[in-house]
Amino acid sequence: MLLYIMILLIFLLWTVINAFFMPSLSPRPLKHYPPVSILIPLRNEERNIKELIYTLKELTYPQLQFILLDDGSTDSTAELLFQYTDNDQRFKILKGASLPEGWSGKVFACHQLSGHATGDYYLFLDADVRLHAHTVQRGIELIQRKNADLLSGFPQFPVTLFLEKLIVPMQHFLTLFHLPLFLANFTTFPAASAAHGAFMLFRRDAYESSGGHRSIRNSLVDDIDLARNMKRSGKKAILVNITKYVRCYMYESNREVIDGFTKNIFPGMGRSVTLVSFTAFFYAAFYIFPLFLFAAGILKLLLTLQFQFLWLLPLLIIVLQKLFIDWCTNQDLQVSLWMPFSAAAMIFIMFRSMFTSLKKQKYSWKGRTYS
Repeated sequence: MLLYIMILLIFLLWTVINAFFMPSLSPRPLKHYPPVSILIPLRNEERNIKELIYTLKELTYPQLQFILLDDGSTDSTAELLFQYTDNDQRFKILKGASLPEGWSGKVFACHQLSGHATGDYYLFLDADVRLHAHTVQRGIELIQRKNADLLSGFPQFPVTLFLEKLIVPMQHFLTLFHLPLFLANFTTFPAASAAHGAFMLFRRDAYESSGGHRSIRNSLVDDIDLARNMKRSGKKAILVNITKYVRCYMYESNREVIDGFTKNIFPGMGRSVTLVSFTAFFYAAFYIFPLFLFAAGILKLLLTLQFQFLWLLPLLIIVLQKLFIDWCTNQDLQVSLWMPFSAAAMIFIMFRSMFTSLKKQKYSWKGRTYS
């Protein structure tokens, strides 16, 4: 038991140390304001249009170009784009071309967007993102100060749905626990890469010289593949804490949560059955088993009136680890208490994603299917 507790304490200590290597956007002054193109693909995003356009219009950066592409939407996305941009000359609305063979939908949409951009920097956003008014200058200041070619980060996730609370904030946990951020932010080692497609800020010349979205045309995890491709090209990609400036409302239903992560998680793990199996065993052993120890300790207390603190300690440690990460990333701290259930939900989604692929079934997302 003591060895088990020591391992969990090491995990906690590592997470705290690792977090120091993730810089944050900060209100440092920016001397020069290079032109920035904000590029947003939209497919069936009618629920997000109004708030998206509002948050874009509120940005205070002086040199902005907004290009929004309707990617074959079957709802009222196109009509709402024209309605809410209201002839604002900074906005350009594009109609996406038919999806060619060998391309994934979002990647092709982003490729089309880049062909119309004129800024020195490209900022790719998702339609479900909401920005603080000073977000762009904060991002430009940091990418220049760090002499980076790509800046990305995981947004704050306001979560209300049950599965959202369990699974969505785990993106921060996986990053701060499993990704060695020193290697990610200070080397060009491709394997030590992470990014979030909701917020990706590129230097234009680096994006183009590395091949841009054309170089990953069939990717289902375009954000990670872009970051790795940048590093393979000798470019510097950094992962930063953007949670004070960027929010992302990823899903509207529990079904969307399941389908969205099912599409991404097994491809994101390199379609490795071994890696999925090991990860499932790891999280069961260290992040679900403490709940059973806790229950056994409580039961022993009720039956014998003997308090077994060591049986309660593992659960306390993993909750503290999750609490620290949620505090760093501006998440609702109450979700930390659900850590064993978050681990169980993640294992379920991993196996669902894996078996979907192994059975040659299609991943489904926004009316499109992917193998």
